[in-house]
Amino acid sequence: MHLETGYENRGARLEMIPLMDVVFLLLVYFVYAIFTMSTHHGIRVDLPRAGGTGLKDAPLVITLTRTGLMQLDGEERDRETLLLEAVARHRETGCPVLISADRAVPLGTGIELLGQLQNAGIETVTFQVSPEGAGP
Repeated sequence: MHLETGYENRGARLEMIPLMDVVFLLLVYFVYAIFTMSTHHGIRVDLPRAGGTGLKDAPLVITLTRTGLMQLDGEERDRETLLLEAVARHRETGCPVLISADRAVPLGTGIELLGQLQNAGIETVTFQVSPEGAGP
C-alpha cells in the first residue's frame, strides 16, 4: 500500500528564519566589538598615578613615549613642529593641551615641554595621570 502525503513532489526550500538569526548574531558581535575598542590605539603609555579633576573640553593630546617618540593627537612629530602645531591649534580652538607621558620618560623632558608650551602662550596645559590606586 502506498500513501501519498503531498510532500513527494515538493523541492528543497531555504528557511529564512535561521539565516536571519545568524546574521543578527553577527551584527551583535561586530557592534559589541566596536564598542569595546580602546580610545588609545598603538602606543602603550604607562601613566603616573595621582588625584585630580577631569578636563571639560576635548584637549590636544601630546604623547611622550619611553623611546623618546613625540606625537600630537596620534601623529608623530619632532619637538619644533609639535610645538608650532600645538600653538596654532590652541589659538584656533582654545582647547587645553594634555601631555600624556610614559612613567619611564625623564621628568625633565615633560617639564621642558610644559615650559615651552607656556612660553608660547598656552596656559591650559596639564599632565595626564591614572587614578591613585589603579593597577599597573
